[in-house]
Amino acid sequence: MDAIADHPDAALSLARALIDTALLPLLLFDGDLKVVRASPAFCQTFDLASTAVVGRDLAGLGAGEWNLPAVRQLLVDASVSGVEIAGCETDLVRMGRPPRRLVLNACNVIPAAGSLGRILLTVHDVTEARRIESLNIALLLEKDELLRERDILLLEMQHRIANSLQIIASVLMLKARAVSSEESRQHLRDAHDRVLSVAAVQQHLQSRLGVVEVGAYLVKLCESLGASMITQGRDLALVVEADPATVSSHEAVSLGLIVTELVINALKHAFPEGGAGRIVVGYALGADGVPDQGWTLSVTDDGVGRPPAGAPTRIGLGTSVIEALAQQLDAVVIHTDAGPGARVAVTCAGTPAV
Repeated sequence: MDAIADHPDAALSLARALIDTALLPLLLFDGDLKVVRASPAFCQTFDLASTAVVGRDLAGLGAGEWNLPAVRQLLVDASVSGVEIAGCETDLVRMGRPPRRLVLNACNVIPAAGSLGRILLTVHDVTEARRIESLNIALLLEKDELLRERDILLLEMQHRIANSLQIIASVLMLKARAVSSEESRQHLRDAHDRVLSVAAVQQHLQSRLGVVEVGAYLVKLCESLGASMITQGRDLALVVEADPATVSSHEAVSLGLIVTELVINALKHAFPEGGAGRIVVGYALGADGVPDQGWTLSVTDDGVGRPPAGAPTRIGLGTSVIEALAQQLDAVVIHTDAGPGARVAVTCAGTPAV
C-alpha cells in the first residue's frame, strides 16, 4: 500500500488497464464517489454507454436505479477502512426489466483524500445462480413431500393387503370345515396356510421401507409363525441365527416367504404325532462355507429327517414356490440330511447384502 501511495500515477494507470481488459463488471470511483472508469463488461451487462457512466455518482447512473443506500455505504466503508469489503448482496430494479440479484465487493485501491482516492467496485450478477438455488430448494421440498406421501400410501396399501389376506384365509378355513371330501379339505388348508404365510410376511414389512435388517425381521416373522402354528403345550422351539446384514424390502419379501414355507413344512412333517424338537432358521453371509461371498438362508430341524433313498416323493406346491422364489434371488435350493433331521438351504454365490 505504501508503494502505491508513493507512485499514484503508475497505480492509476495500472488500475485503468485492468478495468479496460476485465471480463467482470467493474467501476472505479474517486474519493468523492464519482465514477472515473467503467469496464466494458459493466456497460454491456447493464446497457449503459461509457459516456453515461464516467463522471457520474451513484444517483446519476442509468435512471437512478444504482442509487442504493447499501451500495453507497459499501463504498464509504471501503474508503474509510482501506480494506476490501465483500459480500454486499442487493437487488437492482430497472423499469421494464426483470430485477437482477447482485453481489458487490469494494476495495480502496489508492487511498487518498477527495478526488485523488480510488475505490474499485466489483459487480457479480448472481440472478441465475439464485434462481437455480431457489428452484433446487423447491424441487427438494417437493421431492420430500412426494416421498412422504408415497410412504403413507404404501403403508396404507400394505395394511389393506394384510387385512385382505387375513379375510381370505378365514374364508378358506371356513370352506375347509364345510366340505366333506378330505382331499378337498386338505387342499383348502394348504391354501389357507400359504395365504397366512404371505400375510405374515406382509405384516412384518409394513413399517419397513427401503432396507430391512435381516435378523430382526426373521425373529419377528418366526415369532408370528410360532404363535399361530405351534399349539400350546407342544415342546417345539423355533429360533433364529442370523449374521448382521440388510436387504432390500423386495428381497425381504422373497426371503420371508421362503422361510414361512420351510417352517410350515417342518412343523407339518418333521415332528409327527406331536413330537418335541427344534427348528433353526439361519442367515449367514457366505455361500455355504465360502466366506465373503454370497449368502445362505437355511431352515434346519432335528426331526425325522428326509425320506430314505428310493422312497416315492411328490413335489408339492410349497416346493415349487420355494424354487420359484429362489430363482428370483439368483439362488439355488439344496436339501441335505442334518443328522438327525433335515436341512434346506437357499444359497446365493453373488455379492452378499450387508
